[in-house]
Order: sequence, then C-alpha cells, then structure tokens
Amino acid sequence: QVQLVESGGGLVQAGGSLRLSCAASGRTFSTNVMGWFRQVPGKERQFVAAISRSDGSTVYADSVKGRFTISRDNGKNTLYLQMNSLKPEDTAVYHCAARWRTSIATTATSYDYWGQGTQVTVSA
Repeated sequence: QVQLVESGGGLVQAGGSLRLSCAASGRTFSTNVMGWFRQVPGKERQFVAAISRSDGSTVYADSVKGRFTISRDNGKNTLYLQMNSLKPEDTAVYHCAARWRTSIATTATSYDYWGQGTQVTVSA
C-alpha cells in the first residue's frame, strides 16, 4: 500500500500563488507516475497534471498550462504543485494520486492510490 498526504492548501487572492506538497510513504516504488487532480462539489474529479518517476516527463491540463508546475523529489518521496496566477475557477479540493504503471495517464480511474485532499480557495 501507498499512503499519500497533501499539504499547502489555503485561501489566496486571484493572481496569487500557492505550493502544494504530497508526501508518499509505504510501497513508494509503486509510485511510477504521480499526479494532481481537483474536484469541486457536484462535479467529477478533474485532471490537473502528472509526472513520471523515470524521466520526469510531464503532462498538464490545458486550463493550467503556463501557470502550474508539477515536480517531484524522488529522494524525499514528495510531489509538488507550484500554482501561480491563480484564478477563482481554480478553487477546488486538490488530490494527489499515484499509479504503479509507468505510462502517464490523465483519467482518475487510472490511478491506484489517492490522498485525502487539500482545499484551495481563490478569492476574486
């Protein structure tokens, strides 16, 4: 099993920045691909970004390209999401996810492990 714990959420004004972290523990060798998803009440979980352990390749949702940066520190088993130029529509609970397969995926059902999430609220 893999345990994922997110931190770094909070309230920020539009145009501001936040940095989310996700600490992984347990069978961390299973975290070949890690990603961030976000969810608002009444809507499906939405892909934000993902990163591969092996070569550091990344994929972003169009809505966050140029504003968000995903990174990981394999030595610390930690995933990050730097969020800049935040907009009110970025408000959501942000979840960290991991999958043991090596190919990057953008659908929630492709991921094996999930964190509880951290709230990000962007005020206008």
